Amino acid sequence: MLSRFFTDESRNKIVNTLFYLALTIELVLMIVEKSEIHIGFESYVFRLTFFLTLVAVALIKRDKKEWIAVAAITVFTAVCYKLSGKNDLLRIAVFIMAARDIDLKKAMKYSFYLCLCGFSVIALLSVFGILGDVVLVADYGRGIANESRLVLGFGHPNTLIGCIFVLVLMWLWIYGEKAKICYHLVVIAISFLFAIYTRSRTAMAVLAMVLFLGLLLRLFPKLRDVKAIYILTGLVTPFVCIFIAVLAAGMSQHIYVGGGFNTPDNIWRIEEVLNYRISSIYYEALDRGAVLCNWKLFAGHSADGYFDMGWVRLFYWYGIIPTALIAVAIMLLIYICYKKRDPWTLLIILSVSVYTIIEATFVSRYIGRAFYLMIAGVYFGYLFKGKTNE
Repeated sequence: MLSRFFTDESRNKIVNTLFYLALTIELVLMIVEKSEIHIGFESYVFRLTFFLTLVAVALIKRDKKEWIAVAAITVFTAVCYKLSGKNDLLRIAVFIMAARDIDLKKAMKYSFYLCLCGFSVIALLSVFGILGDVVLVADYGRGIANESRLVLGFGHPNTLIGCIFVLVLMWLWIYGEKAKICYHLVVIAISFLFAIYTRSRTAMAVLAMVLFLGLLLRLFPKLRDVKAIYILTGLVTPFVCIFIAVLAAGMSQHIYVGGGFNTPDNIWRIEEVLNYRISSIYYEALDRGAVLCNWKLFAGHSADGYFDMGWVRLFYWYGIIPTALIAVAIMLLIYICYKKRDPWTLLIILSVSVYTIIEATFVSRYIGRAFYLMIAGVYFGYLFKGKTNE
């Protein structure tokens, strides 16, 4: 491999530089995408960041067993790209493998403050009337003709609260364990103010869960040694999340393919609570490809529709086998969290998975949205370094 032409020190510096360059580009692209600025050359940027991380992967020193794993993952995700026409899984896999040796704490802080600054600029531009609305009045499909919701230049209230959600998760991972209780309470207050004014029911529910659990972990640090929390998280994600996705796709098939005339009232009430997300599974996918009976082992090029309910979108966009392997990767990550007694990463896994049941923010071609990929890269690297118990 290319690594034999470099000293360990020079190789590590080059890998670190390449990774941070790719990370910065992905984060800036994601921040711009969250604003009202529309760009049409994302694919070229994705190719650049893929090239940077691919070179970094080639330069990292590995043993034979790890190179076999790298080759297998690369080939599999490349096959997925060929079959589906989406290079997302290939780019994500290479990004994760390139993150193996980074200083994780430093990279997380860098991502947090870059996102915080970028999101703040978007908000300030809207407040000063330069770009985007502060408040958006529209019919959001919830039975209110002129509903007023806070957007602060992010285009949609769910986009704004999604960014707050990401910042909260990063803050908890970086500072949650040692931050004073008063700082936790300040983060809770700010989060709920945004949840109230964006009127986002999903975000409010998930944020409440995340902040409560985060405060609980801060107050009772010995919870990190309780095996049950790792087992329960492993049951929720991926098993409960996948079960709900199958149920939602099956309900979409039953209600809309069958006409819905004999559908029980309680099913319609569920659809109303979900703001008709189940109907979008049926209507937003070409040839009804997202309903349960049309799921495929590997998704084809026609699977390019957008809708909420991210776990369903995973099956639709990539196929049953790739999603099953993603589930296996999640379980492996939970196992590493248990071995390292790391409840804060566990909290991120749980919250992102639960949030993705309803929303699809993290099922995206924008790697910058998925800050947790860096954690996955470092933690999976521990398997080959034998550091899972450290």
